[in-house]
Amino acid sequence: MKRISFLTMIFVLMACAPKKQSYGKWELIFNGKDLTGWQVKITDFDLNDNYNNTFRVEDRKLKVSYDAYEKFDDKFGHIFFNEKLSHYRFRVEYRFVGKQVDGAPDWAYKNSGIKFHSQPPNTIPKEQKLLVAIEAQLLGGNGTEARPTGNVCTAGSHIEMNGKLITEHCINSTSKTYHDDQWVMAEIEVRGNKKVIHRINGEVVLEYNNPQLDDTDPYSKSLLNQGLPLMLSEGYLALQAESHPIEFRNIELMRLKTPNVNSKN
Repeated sequence: MKRISFLTMIFVLMACAPKKQSYGKWELIFNGKDLTGWQVKITDFDLNDNYNNTFRVEDRKLKVSYDAYEKFDDKFGHIFFNEKLSHYRFRVEYRFVGKQVDGAPDWAYKNSGIKFHSQPPNTIPKEQKLLVAIEAQLLGGNGTEARPTGNVCTAGSHIEMNGKLITEHCINSTSKTYHDDQWVMAEIEVRGNKKVIHRINGEVVLEYNNPQLDDTDPYSKSLLNQGLPLMLSEGYLALQAESHPIEFRNIELMRLKTPNVNSKN
């Protein structure tokens, strides 16, 4: 009996011990069953008020759906992974399906994105529409025109490319256009404030560095006044809901070791 009790105690201690971070390996961060580990924020609603069941899990896919909406009414949404990240790779397969909801802006047609280096979701003002972060934009083709995906867009933020500050809202990548409802794999590699790489179906399509807040943006000013540094080196990651139904699957994260302060990487 004493031996069994001792072994039981060991197993309990092992189960309760904090898990070591796994570096350099892909891990699924969406369980395919529910939204455990993720938080929802939709414009004009409190955190985790999943208005009209916008974000849902069906057939092991994370779906953005508007079948309960009469019109969009600027209800921009984000679903956040619940861990702050700095050095990592993130990849996801996505496809646009169905029709854009009524009342949505034209620019949001087959438009979504991966937001990163965001502030904590519980600090986002209830009425805020556009998330202050860097975005790897995900676009779908309209069947005729060239419409690359994996672009970079900034809201309340800027980036640098080739030593130059970029203040344009979006910069196109070199990716091809993906029409219809085919699955596309998008990946971002984020190395703090030093380097960001976008990949589409495994190919590098865009690189930039020095993501930073735009000190002329009112929401960014508020963050700066709260003590957030100008240069963005960490934050939260989110997937967007911008009025067009979209499905996500195989949502994976690879943690990368943070270099020491003397490293140039």
